[in-house]
Amino acid sequence: MSERIHATYWLETGDDPRRAADTIAGEQSSGTFVALPMETPELKDRSGARVERLELLERVREPSLPTPVRAPHYTRCLLELSWPIENFGASLPMLMATVAGNLFELRAVTGLRILDLRLPPAFADAYPGPAFGVAGTRRLAGVPRGPLVGTIVKPSVGLSPEQTAEQVKALVEGGIDFIKDDELQADGPHCPFEERVKRVMAVVNDAAERTGRKAMVAFNLTGDLDQMRRRHDIVLAAGGTCVMACLNSVGLVGLHELRRHSQLPIHAHRAGWGSLTRSPALGWDYAPWQKLWRLAGADHMHVNGLANKFSEPDDSVIAAARAVLAPLWADAAMTAMPVFSSGQTGLQAADTHAALGCADLIHAAGGGIFGHPQGVAAGVEAMREAWEAAMNGEALEARAGRNEALRAALGFWK
Repeated sequence: MSERIHATYWLETGDDPRRAADTIAGEQSSGTFVALPMETPELKDRSGARVERLELLERVREPSLPTPVRAPHYTRCLLELSWPIENFGASLPMLMATVAGNLFELRAVTGLRILDLRLPPAFADAYPGPAFGVAGTRRLAGVPRGPLVGTIVKPSVGLSPEQTAEQVKALVEGGIDFIKDDELQADGPHCPFEERVKRVMAVVNDAAERTGRKAMVAFNLTGDLDQMRRRHDIVLAAGGTCVMACLNSVGLVGLHELRRHSQLPIHAHRAGWGSLTRSPALGWDYAPWQKLWRLAGADHMHVNGLANKFSEPDDSVIAAARAVLAPLWADAAMTAMPVFSSGQTGLQAADTHAALGCADLIHAAGGGIFGHPQGVAAGVEAMREAWEAAMNGEALEARAGRNEALRAALGFWK
């Protein structure tokens, strides 16, 4: 029996729901807007998308999205479609074109969102997934338990390589586990990539020789394929242990090719994610979307953070983190490490740990560390103390009574 790809959608339509479902299935497989003689019953049975489930949810009077054709009412449904893998093979770019292609702009559609994606094991055979994941990241960073306490170089842009290295020096002397470039920093003339890597890694390597533990720095190498390969090699030659790419900028092919070349963990930033998800009536849930990027080779996946500075609610953030840690298949887990960031401090540690049920994560605090009244090292110490309290089930205030850096941070964080 043919292996099939299954996608589940939230659908809103002003048309008859079954007719709308059939229209979507046809548009994304063997059909078009008119019946054609070559689309025989045999061809449709072999290559057509199937409507596996259509569950009516509710009717509303107004459409969620603009539509050229008004209807008396609009029906919301759960729609599951499936496709034979023989239509395009185990190809991530073609998977994206099939499950998230022209269907969003169909006239019959006034709302459509991808809720789930189930892939046959052929994709595990075709794509290696993360090379490092949680275990490899912990090994390289020298953090066997607890989260990787991390930060982002701030200001995001404008610093010279020398100034960036000064910030990194303060962080590594404070015991930071993980540092990343901001997604806006790559290879500008004021902070050239190669010079930044050279100066930052001189600081990191010197500290590693003295302490026996090397902080992980994710250098943003986002660019075209040749640029990313060259920048990766610069980081590797300098003794670096991580590279970073912006997923929506480099695309599935770009990330997969970077994975094929890379000897380092890939820190995957989701810049632009809001345009794909912020409308509840359009785009993607995070759980199906992140599967594609893990298959393509992402070792770390951003999931926002609790009480963040953006619009995403906490339950969505935790659902995203759980999705990143969930196995893709029973015999091919391809687990990645969720990255919590955006307005983060130690105040979110306990709730993050309780909701996720583990500490297999990177917790990146920019201002929450750099803004500490006693300096950067105290900011790192306060974050680590907050997490120790969270993992031990200890009240943050009680822990602060025994640690000056945490005590000073509480007033600043609040």
